[in-house]
Parts: sequence; C-alpha cells; structure tokens
Amino acid sequence: MKSPQDLKILLAEDNKINQRLAVMIFKKLGVACDIASDGEEAFQLYQQRQYDLILMDMQMPVLDGLEATRKIRAFEKEAENNHHAFIVALTANEVSEKKEVCIEAGMDDFMEKPLRENLLLKLFSR
Repeated sequence: MKSPQDLKILLAEDNKINQRLAVMIFKKLGVACDIASDGEEAFQLYQQRQYDLILMDMQMPVLDGLEATRKIRAFEKEAENNHHAFIVALTANEVSEKKEVCIEAGMDDFMEKPLRENLLLKLFSR
C-alpha cells in the first residue's frame, strides 16, 4: 500500500477558493496534488498521469463530475492495464441523494465539501 505522500492525486474543482483550501490542507499533510478546473481537463490529465486518487467535484463546467468519471472509466477499460483510480465525488449537496447515480458512473466514494483534514486522513488510510 502506498503512503499518502506517494499517491498521485488530482483535485477536479472549478471553484478557486475550494482549490486554495484543498491545497493548504494537502500541504499541511505533506501531500502534493494536481488541479483540474473542469471535467474535461481532469480527463485529459488522467490520460497523461493515471492518478491513484481523484477528488471529483460533481458540478463543473465543460464536463461535470459524472461525465468525467464515465470517460475515465472507459479509458481505463480500453487501456487494459488494470489501473483503477479511486474516484471520490465531492458535493456541497446531500450525498445520499446522488449516491446511486455516482456509483453507476463509476465513482468509489463520496465526500461533502468543504474538504476537511480529518476526512482526508481517513480516505488516505483506505
């Protein structure tokens, strides 16, 4: 199992304030992450880096989190290299409302925004 510092992490989030908050938390934890400002950018970055963990905002421009996740899962299937990114849906809304839709799109877990250090630590331990 990789340590959090060894994970390739992508934050897909269009809100600049949420991006800055996440980067501050990641730095405090000694973890680096890349940032995508929309779903299409997240997909393109994934094709290049094949991240271990993607924190995917549900509502983004160009492609929303669900569509970006579907594209990532299709890419993984076509690549046939057995790589599976762990994708966490980030939502400001009640998670239970969207849980089934997220699972169907290929997401692995859910987290409410704003990001919190203790929840990220729990996520890393998994």
